Amino acid sequence: MYPTLSDLLNDLFGLNLPLPIQTFGLMMALSFFLAAYTLTLELKRKEKNGLLKSFTYSYVKGKPASAGELITAGIIGFIIGYKLLEAILHYSELVNNPQEFLLSARGNIPGGLLVAAYSVWSKYNEKKKEQLPVPKTITETGYPHQFVMNITMTAALAGLIGAKIFHNLENIDDFLRDPVDALISFSGLTFFGGLICGAAAVLWYSGKKLKVPAWVICDATAPGLMLSYGTGRIGCHMAGDGDWGIVNTAAKPSWFPFPDWMWSYNYPHNVINEGVPIEGCTGNHCFQLIPPVFPTPLYEAIACIILFFVLWQLRKKIQIPGVLFGVYLLFTGVERLLIEQIRVNTKYHIFGHGITQAELISSFLIVISIALIVYLKRKKSSVTQ
Repeated sequence: MYPTLSDLLNDLFGLNLPLPIQTFGLMMALSFFLAAYTLTLELKRKEKNGLLKSFTYSYVKGKPASAGELITAGIIGFIIGYKLLEAILHYSELVNNPQEFLLSARGNIPGGLLVAAYSVWSKYNEKKKEQLPVPKTITETGYPHQFVMNITMTAALAGLIGAKIFHNLENIDDFLRDPVDALISFSGLTFFGGLICGAAAVLWYSGKKLKVPAWVICDATAPGLMLSYGTGRIGCHMAGDGDWGIVNTAAKPSWFPFPDWMWSYNYPHNVINEGVPIEGCTGNHCFQLIPPVFPTPLYEAIACIILFFVLWQLRKKIQIPGVLFGVYLLFTGVERLLIEQIRVNTKYHIFGHGITQAELISSFLIVISIALIVYLKRKKSSVTQ
């Protein structure tokens, strides 16, 4: 396992570079990039086909820097300087536990004040150069694909908050035991929480700001969502963040053509230090699982990347708005429902049966997706008759 990028570089190339970059966080960033890239391609395609139109937006040019802009620049600059100088002065502690370091209250006040002053001065001069004797309102024409970064940031923020909330609701005992660690740890994220909250935020922003119809933006995001989930699960597997399967001590069957570790794996050096100590190992991540488990994050990564290519092919063939998103929901629900059968997760007891949060939501998604596809097809048929 490679909890940090340094571990990966050391294993692959023998380079000993202490970098404060966690593998899971790196793959999460890659996931957002891939989602943004595929969304840009789809929005451009839909604009070219006439499904999306341009829109106008206005802003005032030539105003001096407002007090709010200067205060905001100062606050952001202070936070950056406060953390940056402290990180430089105590780099080894940053590398040892980057998320605890960055999310703690520790920092360097002189560094914060210095960067805050520079940020305020820079913002003031920037606005001064653009200032006009009489500010004027500028109206420009924009296209949805030009605002993909805004869409991505909206989805990322809402998605991370939703993923945290759903994870802590699912693991309420762990949250009550150590609420601070439960809130700041990046390893505790629930996909469906991120999907639900992120989707709601994107629908709001796209509809209100960009005038994009709800079903059109849903279809445009569907392939990228599947791809980003797959790449995110690669990060889960590489870091060993606890999203693995149940114990698997069975011998690898003859029909399974892949290496033994893809059938049963002990996640050595996992990032959450779960399992038993590894003999002779020193450092932060010196534990492995005994007995081994199903490497379910890897299975999900492979399945979702394959499903991405399926959706990518279907996107030009499905003409009814919303149906592609319905297919995405169906794929997501079925994939997660199947993987839950061999995955470790908290179970709720309903009517004497144990069921996980993911199984409940997956089942709901399957029903909703089928109903949605049938409804949209019938609606289309009734309109064309």
